[in-house]
Formats: sequence, C-alpha cells, structure tokens
Amino acid sequence: MGLLFAPSGLMEAASEEHPNLLVVMADQFRGDALGFRGKEAVKTPNLDQFAQEAVVLTQAVSGYPVSSPARGMFLSGAYPHENGVLTNCQSESAHQGVELRQDLTCWSDVLAQAGYATAYIGKWHLDKPYTPYVDCSNNKGEMAWNEWCPLERRHGFDYWVAYGTYDRHLRPLYWNKDSKRDEFYYVDQWGPEHEADLAIQYLDSIRSTGKPFAMMVSMNPPHTGYEQVPDRYKQEYTTLNVDSIANSLPSLMQSDEKYIQLFKRSVANYYACITGVDEQFGRIIQALKKNGQYDNTIVVFVSDHGDSMGMHNNIGKNIFYEEAMRVPFLISYGKQLTPRIDQDLLISLEDFCPTVLSLMGFQQEIPATVQTRDLSEQIRGNREKMPSSQLYMFYGAVNETGKNLTTGARGVRTLQYTYAIRYKDGVITEEHLYDRKTDPFQLNNIAGKHPELAKQLRTELKQRMEAVHDPALSVL
Repeated sequence: MGLLFAPSGLMEAASEEHPNLLVVMADQFRGDALGFRGKEAVKTPNLDQFAQEAVVLTQAVSGYPVSSPARGMFLSGAYPHENGVLTNCQSESAHQGVELRQDLTCWSDVLAQAGYATAYIGKWHLDKPYTPYVDCSNNKGEMAWNEWCPLERRHGFDYWVAYGTYDRHLRPLYWNKDSKRDEFYYVDQWGPEHEADLAIQYLDSIRSTGKPFAMMVSMNPPHTGYEQVPDRYKQEYTTLNVDSIANSLPSLMQSDEKYIQLFKRSVANYYACITGVDEQFGRIIQALKKNGQYDNTIVVFVSDHGDSMGMHNNIGKNIFYEEAMRVPFLISYGKQLTPRIDQDLLISLEDFCPTVLSLMGFQQEIPATVQTRDLSEQIRGNREKMPSSQLYMFYGAVNETGKNLTTGARGVRTLQYTYAIRYKDGVITEEHLYDRKTDPFQLNNIAGKHPELAKQLRTELKQRMEAVHDPALSVL
C-alpha cells in the first residue's frame, strides 16, 4: 500500500499489474449505431477494427440515461442519492445543490493518489451553474447549463481542457487547467477533432516521463446539434435512404408525425457525427500504438446514454426504452483480455468505477462509497456470479420547489425483460413490462396480461433498491 500511494514522482511506468487507462466517451451514442453490429446504416471503420481487438459488451446500458447522472455514476460508482447528481446540472436543479460531491472518491482520485498522470479533455457537466452565469450562448435562455469546474472539484485530474456542457460543436468553448471562471476561450475546430489533437499531444508528452497515465476524452457529438458536423462526414450519407430506415422502425412509425419527421431530418447528420467521432477515436488509437503504449493500456469506448430521436414519441433519452438505455461498451487490454462479442453480461455504465479499478490492480483501493458492481472477472470471461438485472432510474422533479424524491421512475432490465414503473408524489401511475425477445421494439406493454411476471420483476426491483438504499423505495 505504501508503494502504491507513493508520491507521484516515484511511480514507475505502467505494468501488467498497473496498466494505463484511456477512456473515450461519446455523448448520446446508441448501442447499435456501430457498423460491425449490422443493425444501423452507419459507417464506423475504426470502431469496427477496435471491436476485433476488444471485448464488446452488447448488453451494456446506462442506468440513468441522461448526461450528468450517468457521468456522476460512471466516475464515482455511487448512485445519485449518494453522489449528489440527481438530475442534469443546470440552473433549476442548482437550487438543490445538484452536482458531483467534491468529497467523494472517484476512480480518477484513486489513480491520482497512486501516482498516475491524469488527464481530462472535453465535456464534464458535473458542476451546478451559479449567478452571475458564465457569459456564453447556452446560459442565456430560460435555463443556464454551462459552468466552470474549479481545481478542487476535478477529482484528481491534473491535465485539464474541459467545459461543463456546450453544444456549439463547430466552435466549442473550453477552460484549461489554469483558467479562471471568466477565462474560457473558443476554438474554431470541430470539438472531437480538437480533443483528439489534444489527446495525441498528451500521449506524446507523457511517453517520455515514464509515468503511467489515465486519460478520459469526452466528446460531445453525436449529441443534439447533429447538423454541426464537418461537411466531409455529411458527404458520407448524401444517398442515405431515410424513408426506408424510418419505415423499418416500428417504434418510430407508431410515433406522432412530428417525431417521424424529426427522425428523418436528423438521422443522416447523426450518423455523420458518429463517423466523425469514429475517425477521431481511430487517430487516438493510432497514436497509442505508434508510441508503443497500446498493449499496456486498458482502452474503453463508451457513451453516457443513447438517443430515441423520435422513437416511442420521445425526443432524446431519460427513458427505459432500448434506444435510450443501451450504449456501446468496448474494452481492450492487450493480451490480458481475449477479444469476443459478449451477449450475456448485464453491465451498466455505473459499474465502471469498481470494475476498472479491479482490472488495473487496485481492487483493494475501491472506495467504500462505491455501490455498484465489480464485473472485472466477468469481463475476463468468468461466467460465475453473472448479474441478473440492471437498474433503471429517473428523478423526475428536482427543481426550486425541492428534490421531490417520490416523483420519477425506476425499473429493472434482464436479458429478456424490461420492467419499469412511473410514480408521482409517491403514487405509482404507470407499470410497463416488455418481452424484448418476442417484442424487440418494445411496442406491447404486457404488464396487465402477466401480473405474476410483473410481480416477480417488481420484487427484483425492490431488492435492488433496498441494496443501494434508494430513497424512492417508499413508493414500493
């Protein structure tokens, strides 16, 4: 323990026991929007290649599929009622102090304490806006969104070029490590491309130090603002038959016409964003390999949540349908992980913290505040103690009137079923049950037809909520 937590200058280069870590997170990237999956008409040649070198977790989901809560759980391994991020960080929820707790130990804190060089590049979205709001475009409407992250709230990340949340992808805004709150700056370059440039520069600079590194690159596209993507990526989809794609999606065609039209207007640019992210990811991987760092680095590609884009009459995320919950989750680690497509492991985004620390040789240092699951052995291929379900949650009314913990939604997702309840002021208002094996588009709510199955899954939900001391348990 004394060696592990020696001063950073004494930490030796990454080893098989303690590898490097590279995380690339793209925002709002659907789990099936990968070329090699063959389910969507999207081009991702670099991720297709990476998939051949990685464990591909096809059942991965975001348990709270919206930006800030997903990111808070990803970093901390604690659920929202413990980590402080009950909903998106914005001016309305700021009344309730909604932001990532500063005193919580995240995986990045553990690695920084162990002597790793740490870097964060891109979207953060874990600080509450406060007045006077930062003078930028997405803070001028009814709600303020973007906020600076002071040094003491960066959870061990030393190198820092980041922002809260800002959706002008072609002219993004950043603060660097030493920037004060009013010292943000703009870059006339597509966000993911600029962030890949910075990541490659960092990899080049850290190589000569001999220190292990942990870097997270958080790209905003394919988040809304789909049209804000360089023309070279749009040109890849000029012949895309959007009518044919729309007609192939029953969950879309049963939506209102306005949502169908939204999808048709958006899908080509959404795919263009994904192809752009894919190219920038490929550039980072190429640099990692060129520097001889790849085989000794755990590489993870993931998203914070998916995107409904009109399906099920839903514009974005924050719902229990597959389009919103399922995310890409690809992980490689040189010869330490055997590449495969894993169709069975019910891993959630929030399981990342304990899982990656264990894979990196820091199992004993997993913070006591972690509530999620260490699935490192299952990622290695062990089929014992496989999770039976994944938790779904949504806090529905955190605003100036209070936290309103008994308004929202909860659910569980198994290999075959999705079960969810919605509730308001402590009273259950809706019950949903879908058999995804016979109804993959989740069109038929069978909760009323199969009360015993619904009861069984509600018991599973209650047990999951009890285990993590969920404050909404009183609803059940």
